[in-house]
Amino acid sequence: MIVGLTSDTHGLLRPQAIGALEGSELIIHAGDVGKPDVLEALQSLAPVVAVRGNVDKGEWAKALPATAVTEPAGVPIYILHNIRELKLDPAAAGFRMVVSGHSHKPVRLEQKGVLYINPGAAGPRRFKLPLTVARVDLAVQPWKVEFVHLE
Repeated sequence: MIVGLTSDTHGLLRPQAIGALEGSELIIHAGDVGKPDVLEALQSLAPVVAVRGNVDKGEWAKALPATAVTEPAGVPIYILHNIRELKLDPAAAGFRMVVSGHSHKPVRLEQKGVLYINPGAAGPRRFKLPLTVARVDLAVQPWKVEFVHLE
């Protein structure tokens, strides 16, 4: 099972991001969506689990939770926007993966048997950080994480 990961689109869904996420069986958006049409476009590719980021304002954004849990292929995943706001011990809570955004920096880190992934930012460029999304293949062990550069 391929899970597509994106974050920090800030209202801009690049065609390269759509191309990179095609073929995903689930898409996780880790916040700072920016506009509801970003989620609508992603939902045309696959089911979407999304959380609210600090720039998500207005009525449409109130429907997005601050955190979410999903379990594709039996893998418990915890999702939030800012990893610094993580208020639980993911390993103790039984999560195998934590997906976050906010920093705009792509990160893959494993601690205590939990894989932490920040797919980076797919929206407008911030500073000199790369524009990326990520794909995780849950069908192989260890899970294959691929960062896709959008430029």
